[in-house]
Amino acid sequence: MRKKKIGVILGTVAVLAAVGAGGWYLYGKFYKNAAKSCEDKVYVESVAKIMQTATGANNRYSGVVEPQDTWEVNLDTSRKLLEVYVEEGDEVEEGTPLFSYDTSDLKLELQQAELEIENINNQITTYTEQITALTNERDKATTDDARFDYTTQIQTVQTSIRQSQYELASKKAGIDKINTSISDSVIKSKIPGVVKNINTAGNDDTGSGGAYMTILATGEFQIKGKVNEQNIGGISEGQAVIVHSRVDESLIWRGTVVKIDTESTQTDSDSSMFYSSSSSDSMQQSSSYPFYVTLDSADGLMLGQHVYIEPDFGQQEVKEGIWLYGSYLVFEEETPYVWVADADGRLKKSQVETGEYDENLDEYQIVSGLEETDRIAYPMPGLYEGVEAVDDEALVDYSSPLYTDMYGTESYDMESMYGTESYDMESMYGTESYDMESMYDTEYGEVAP
Repeated sequence: MRKKKIGVILGTVAVLAAVGAGGWYLYGKFYKNAAKSCEDKVYVESVAKIMQTATGANNRYSGVVEPQDTWEVNLDTSRKLLEVYVEEGDEVEEGTPLFSYDTSDLKLELQQAELEIENINNQITTYTEQITALTNERDKATTDDARFDYTTQIQTVQTSIRQSQYELASKKAGIDKINTSISDSVIKSKIPGVVKNINTAGNDDTGSGGAYMTILATGEFQIKGKVNEQNIGGISEGQAVIVHSRVDESLIWRGTVVKIDTESTQTDSDSSMFYSSSSSDSMQQSSSYPFYVTLDSADGLMLGQHVYIEPDFGQQEVKEGIWLYGSYLVFEEETPYVWVADADGRLKKSQVETGEYDENLDEYQIVSGLEETDRIAYPMPGLYEGVEAVDDEALVDYSSPLYTDMYGTESYDMESMYGTESYDMESMYGTESYDMESMYDTEYGEVAP
């Protein structure tokens, strides 16, 4: 009996020693990790600041204000330009002279045509007189053969008269055309607007160079935007958009995308979307497509003004209370939580109660558990309670263990960290640790009766 008691005591001491050794090993291991974690810092921002910057998260596209109506004037390549009365940027009204053609050649043609008409009229008069004379001679004829001969001559002259009358009509039509060209030698504006462009390259013998003059109509404006092939999926026809002034961010206009012209392409060396640019070749050289926006109101806009365009998801609507991006919330538990900096500047989990959800903006209404003055962090992987929270991102050391994942999976996997033996005392110390009698031979524990 006494033998068993001594064996149990010694066995217990051995087990406690083994557990103590393992505990000291674990403590040393975790203490080192804890010492490393003191280098970790996490950047936090106030809820109010995050809410203020949330409206700028959408893609933006460049655009320019232009009229809904444009009149392009082409040169008549058969005529010579005489004088231009306007310059680029001039405002014109309907009927304002723009330029004129040289009419000196037309006037010579007119004089020549008038002479030809006079000659034709004289010829017709002569033919008429011939018919009169032939008719008189026929009436005096005494034989049928003589009368038939005069009749044939009269019919021939009548045919000549009809031919001359046709030539006369043709010449008169030519004169009317010449007179019209002379009267239209001064080209006048058909619409009120602004002279956008005068293309001197269009004034050549071949007529190349496109429209000679472009007039932008005043009145209703539209926005012509530009989107490249990589972000064209961000807009669609019929989509509501917000137009921002480049000078004053508070000035906005609302409209609708009415057309995306995928038939007209342009190769650019920059991105049409207003966001941090990429250094990749595919972004630096890509095709762009124009799209057009009709405005609900154009008050305050100027022709040619450059603007930004972004899809309207309701981001300009003022919402009451706190609305937070869903990416800041963690839904791993029954109640969602956010990472909040406490009064000591340490990060902790803070449960929040959510209300409505804005699917377009991915925003949750925070009913309780968070104030606008609270400072929160983005829930990055590996974040833990107690890490230091800082307001200045420059203080964050991104080479610290939190960001470089120095711990690996071992700190979370005790079995792989220490092996199965730390959890299997039988395999750790052998079966003898649990067989006290066999652990010590009988010579040790046997006492004389």
